[in-house]
Amino acid sequence: MPPSGIQLRRLVVRSLRSSGRDVHLVLDPLRLAASVPQAAWLLARRRPKVVFTTGGYMAIPVMVAARLLGIPIVLWDGNVVPGRSVRATARLATAIAVTDSRTCAALAARRCFVTGTPIRDPRSIDHEAAREQLGIPARDRLLLVFGGSQAVRRFNGAVAEALPRLLERCTVLHVTGHDGYADALAARDALPEERRARYRPVPFLGDEMTAALASADLVVGRAGASTLAECAAFAVPLVCVPYPHAGGHQRLNAEAYAATGAARLVEDADFDADALVEASRLLADPVAHLAMSAAARSAGRPGAADAVAALIEVAAERQPWPAAAEIAGIAAGTAGR
Repeated sequence: MPPSGIQLRRLVVRSLRSSGRDVHLVLDPLRLAASVPQAAWLLARRRPKVVFTTGGYMAIPVMVAARLLGIPIVLWDGNVVPGRSVRATARLATAIAVTDSRTCAALAARRCFVTGTPIRDPRSIDHEAAREQLGIPARDRLLLVFGGSQAVRRFNGAVAEALPRLLERCTVLHVTGHDGYADALAARDALPEERRARYRPVPFLGDEMTAALASADLVVGRAGASTLAECAAFAVPLVCVPYPHAGGHQRLNAEAYAATGAARLVEDADFDADALVEASRLLADPVAHLAMSAAARSAGRPGAADAVAALIEVAAERQPWPAAAEIAGIAAGTAGR
């Protein structure tokens, strides 16, 4: 954040990385308690008009301090069924923004708005310009594979084994993570020379992720809220392999998104090289591909960021809260702000 020019202030509270009986079992409650007056001092010093948060354990000190100081809080959560930490902190929020209407029921929130997931602006680049930026030939079918930061090894292993078969039908842009990048380069070097240009391993995609999504004909990825929202925004079919841990939240996200027709769901335990090759067959089925693309476009909420921003502005100015239908219209892109 600091290199981007965003000021950062740390609290003494830390994420709950350890779960055993160790010294942190005693220290974590003390850190949490100490962080509340620390957060209150920072908020009193800066005097923000509103606090925006995604909730969870790390947000507790700031949310408690904001409530004590009378500062409105807008909380956003992208999971269909929120986790325990979000459910515990939601009662502190002044208003809640969610991706799915079922989240409002799960949180029993009295002021809850369906906004969708705020994402990077899909209008900033088109398909042809994106391909030119990445050097992808116009006629090639592009498969984008990225497993996120968690359990990326399963994706990397599947790509490595399936690579010769995949490259017969498409170009593969593969986000390997830093740990898997060297192995991916070695796999590329082992390919026949005429195939190497069709395999593009990269350790990480930052700003280039917009171009990658705009260029892709098919995405194989996890089921985080941002992944689903971005695939919808770019109308790209998704083969969804939900991360099986963290309370199973991604599977519920994936089921809801697949129900729209925009994705096919593959269980993590079933995902291997053969499953990846089978998924890539969608590139050779124009009818199914077009139907999934249309479903993805319909599932998207292109104005999600504007809808969340509208709620933040209302909270900051202490204005009357808008009707849920008004926010839904902004999220759908059918109403101006």
